[in-house]
Amino acid sequence: MKRRRSRISASPVLVGAITAVIAVVSVFFSYNANKGLPFVPTYKVKAELPSAASLVSGNEVRIAGVRVGVISEVNAEQLDDGRSIAVATIKLDKSVEPIPEDSTVLVRQRSAMGLKYLLLTPGKSDQGLKSGGTLPESQAEEPVDMDQWFNMFQEPVRKAIQKNLAEYGGGFAARGADINQLIQDLPPLLRVAEPVAKNLSSRQTDLHGFVRGLAQAAAEVAPVAETQADMFVQLDTTFTALAEVARPYIQDSITEGVPAELAVIRNGPRIRPFLLSSARFMKELYPGARALGRSAPIVADSFDIGIPVLRSSPQLYDQLAPTARSLRRFGENASVNDGLNTLISTQKILTPLLRQVTPSQNVCNYVALLLRNVASATSPSNPEGNWVRAVGVLPPLGPNAEGGPAATYAQGGGTYQTSNLNYLHSNPYPNTAAPGQSPRECEPGNAPEAWNTQGNWVLAPQIGNYPGDSGIVTENQSEKQLNWVTK
Repeated sequence: MKRRRSRISASPVLVGAITAVIAVVSVFFSYNANKGLPFVPTYKVKAELPSAASLVSGNEVRIAGVRVGVISEVNAEQLDDGRSIAVATIKLDKSVEPIPEDSTVLVRQRSAMGLKYLLLTPGKSDQGLKSGGTLPESQAEEPVDMDQWFNMFQEPVRKAIQKNLAEYGGGFAARGADINQLIQDLPPLLRVAEPVAKNLSSRQTDLHGFVRGLAQAAAEVAPVAETQADMFVQLDTTFTALAEVARPYIQDSITEGVPAELAVIRNGPRIRPFLLSSARFMKELYPGARALGRSAPIVADSFDIGIPVLRSSPQLYDQLAPTARSLRRFGENASVNDGLNTLISTQKILTPLLRQVTPSQNVCNYVALLLRNVASATSPSNPEGNWVRAVGVLPPLGPNAEGGPAATYAQGGGTYQTSNLNYLHSNPYPNTAAPGQSPRECEPGNAPEAWNTQGNWVLAPQIGNYPGDSGIVTENQSEKQLNWVTK
């Protein structure tokens, strides 16, 4: 009996194991591809760098833009002077072995995302760098990245550059044909731009001062930039509305504007004297117009009231004639004139008296108070008639009292019961807010109060006006009386 040969595909376990091994080997080779394929001979050197500039293991090494190797590792080392540098280990292809000893290296950006590569520039030396050799730091250039270049500007400038880049990018987007046309039209412009540039660069032109003035103007306008932008938006709305009437109305106004200006030029010298006289007239009329503006309501009311009066004026005119005749006869009567003269003399005699007496009522309200007290004294009544209220006042007794002989005026003498009344109070001409009296006060009824040593209320002893200002407040005074001023 023949023995069957076993096949690998007949065993699923064996097939799965082989597949797993192949996958692991593929992943291994893929992972190490950036560091060079295994089992491939390389030319290894080192390079000292002032800064690794984010260079990492696996980055490419290029010569003239061609990939010739990779970075296997990057380490930091400290020199004897205390400085720290980066040492990159490089695996190069055998095809570039050996590189000249004076070759230089520079870390460059591979993309805008931050990926780096090492640029190797072969030198001109006849001596080649042996495998394992090192390119010294002196042959490495200091890299300057784009972000470092922009960092030399202040933050406001960087933000302005970003904004300009975004605005110019949006402005040039989808305008390639226009830019090509612009480049085509530039040569004729550039040929005539040379004398213009010479004039601009001349000191007499003062382009520096012009630009500085523009900068100052821009600085002044900057706070209202948003307002101006809004103004342009509103202007767009305005011009959109004007576009509907641009033809024929605005167009006709522009067309007819030239003949109108020519007519003004011809007739201007003729009407100039008239305009000058009108200006002078308006200047003189301005105060009256301003006063008329204030008095216009009064004038309007006078017309409203005057119209009915004028309607009845014929009847008044008919009655004025006999009235005037009667007044004439009255004026020609000698006895009337004598009576008027006597009345005038009486008024002249009474004026000083009335000027002194009038404030007693107009300010102090004394007449009204007197009449009120008289009415109050006779107010009690019965069926037989009214009563008059009265109180008997006896003079106090004691030395120098009012009830007997005295050697001097009463000044507090007497018994305990009467000493608080034994004072002389005399003020024949009190202040009643009359002209010439100072202070302006209503003194009667406002005498100052005092307490004696026994705790009883008395009037302070005083002959004449009391010191101080008693005020003008009495009783039942109106607001007009309190504000009345004696003239």
